[in-house]
Amino acid sequence: MALGIIGGTSLFGTKLLGDAQEREVDTPYGTVYLLFTTAHSQEIVFLTRHGKDRNIPPHRINYKANMRAFKELGVEEIIGVTSAGSLKRAITPRSLVVPHDYISLCTIPTYYDDELVHVTPGLDESLRIRILEAARALSVKIIDQGVYFQTTGPRLETKAEIKLIKDYADVVGMSMASEATLATELGLRYANISTVDNYAHGIVADELEYKDIIETASKSQEKLEKVLLKVINSSNSTI
Repeated sequence: MALGIIGGTSLFGTKLLGDAQEREVDTPYGTVYLLFTTAHSQEIVFLTRHGKDRNIPPHRINYKANMRAFKELGVEEIIGVTSAGSLKRAITPRSLVVPHDYISLCTIPTYYDDELVHVTPGLDESLRIRILEAARALSVKIIDQGVYFQTTGPRLETKAEIKLIKDYADVVGMSMASEATLATELGLRYANISTVDNYAHGIVADELEYKDIIETASKSQEKLEKVLLKVINSSNSTI
């Protein structure tokens, strides 16, 4: 069974996709660009969150098409890798966080636009544990829980917004809650690794610029790839 990986800023130019084959998958919600490769005899279906040209901003991502593509391919487990800002001084840039819960007070897409259906969203605990075990086996420092707060991009958050949410969450980003909720609606198992690429606006005095976020994300890529490869290897051994 293939493992799905969704990569964003943290996996731009990743070495995991050395000999990947490109393919477009049609869904009722749109066409999705995917990459197919194999590692440790495990088939990997990789989705580039920001599109083939890495230019789709967070508020324009077609989350419904993306998650439905995994469903149609028979992918049941998905690891979403997201870039996040730290809401706590103790969670320093270049940290890896595996959230256990999330908050989103903005509109999240749903497959139930025309039905009265309420799902109870969440992150898959068994997949979360496998990520944590992989990191520990490699002696990669990882934060084993945290609350992810999703805001609406593409703009970053104001200092006042960060001041409001920092008491309720640990990291802030723009995409994970949408992916996790839609995965739940489709019956897919989803967990997340957030690379902490900056302090959120106002947590420290330094001015926040996007180019600095990209630079920090690139520095976390090597250990992130090691953890993902270890999870891939363990996934293959359980099939």
